[in-house]
Amino acid sequence: MEQEFASTLLDAAVNEFAKLPGIGRKTALRLVLHILRQDVQQAHLLGEAIIKLREEVKYCRVCHNISEHDVCEVCSNPMRDHSVICVVENVKDVMSIENTRSHNGVYHVLGGLISPMDGVGPGDIEIETLAERVAQGGVKEVILALSATMEGDTTAFYIFRRLAPTGVKVSVIARGVQVGNEIEYTDELTLGRSIMNRTPFNDTFSAK
Repeated sequence: MEQEFASTLLDAAVNEFAKLPGIGRKTALRLVLHILRQDVQQAHLLGEAIIKLREEVKYCRVCHNISEHDVCEVCSNPMRDHSVICVVENVKDVMSIENTRSHNGVYHVLGGLISPMDGVGPGDIEIETLAERVAQGGVKEVILALSATMEGDTTAFYIFRRLAPTGVKVSVIARGVQVGNEIEYTDELTLGRSIMNRTPFNDTFSAK
C-alpha cells in the first residue's frame, strides 16, 4: 500500500518523482524534502530547466540524436567524417562513444533494438532512415556499435542484410565489449579499442 502524506501537495510531488525510472517512493520523498529545504529560487530554476528541456530540446532530423536545432552539432560539423556512420541504440551510447574520442564520423540513433518478445520490429526503430542516408551516396562505412546482446545481434544482422544491396562496407565493433554487455556500461578504454579494432560484418556473425 502506498504511503499517503498529510500534505496533498507533498503527496502529489512524491507521486510525480516516483514516476521517474529507478525512483521509488522513498527516494522520491527524499528528493521532494530536499527541494523544500532549498531556497524558492532554486526550485524555480529546477522547474524552469525541466520545462525548457522538454519544450526546446528536439531530435536531429538527420541522425535522431538530441539537439537544440533541427540538425545536431555532430551532423552540422564539417570537420567530422560524414562518410562513416556509427549506428547506436540510443542517445546515451552516442555520449559514451564521444567520450572515447575514437570516432570522428557521424552517428545514427536507432531509438531501440529489434525485440520480438517486446513487440519491437524493424519498423519501430530508425532503420529505414539509415537506409535512406546510405542510398543518398557518400557513405563509405557503417559501423554497428550495438550492445552484445541477442537483441543487439538481431538488429545488427537485420541492418546488414538491409544494407547489403547498397554495397556499403558494414563493420561491427570488436568483441572487447563482452557478450551480454550494453554499450553505456562499458568502460571508455574498452569501448574505444572496440571501435578502432572493428571488423567486417558477415552472414556468419549472428550464427555464432
